[in-house]
Amino acid sequence: MSRSVLIPLAHGSEDIESVTLIDVLRRAQAEVTVASVEEQLQIRAARGTRITADALISECRETDWDLIALPGGMPGADRLHDCPALQGLLRRQHERQQLLAAVCAAPARVLGRLGLLDGRRATCYPGFEGDLPGGRAAPGPLVIDGHLTTSRGPGTVMAFALSLVGQLYGPAHAAEIAGQMLYPPALA
Repeated sequence: MSRSVLIPLAHGSEDIESVTLIDVLRRAQAEVTVASVEEQLQIRAARGTRITADALISECRETDWDLIALPGGMPGADRLHDCPALQGLLRRQHERQQLLAAVCAAPARVLGRLGLLDGRRATCYPGFEGDLPGGRAAPGPLVIDGHLTTSRGPGTVMAFALSLVGQLYGPAHAAEIAGQMLYPPALA
């Protein structure tokens, strides 16, 4: 069964987080739509990687998504937060209790600032805790609280993406995808 996933990107989105989310979810056979919140399809990620989106965010407003997953990075997270079309999608996703995920700065700078984490446990990249409800992050590299999943940053994004696969398709499928990618790697 195919699941619809929206991955919004902006100038300054974190390269590794963006590409890893896209890649892992597509490997799982999700129908991933990469949407630019900019005025053009191509974005320049935080480390200079150019990514061409599938659509503009304005073209995605009427779709019901099984998952919306936000990469972090700065100033990308702030640019995601400042997009009214994305704000509306995120609020609707939250109200419907559909899967909503964010990594790095995005849990704090997007979901936290929009009030979508109120009453929830969440984590984020160190230094951004001030934008989380209560001003502190829950311990751990990955925090799942109901339909909300948050993670800390580039080093945690593979586990984060695989967790999302598990939530969409079940743990067996997530384990299968992890195995195909040799994750976690044998370092011997």
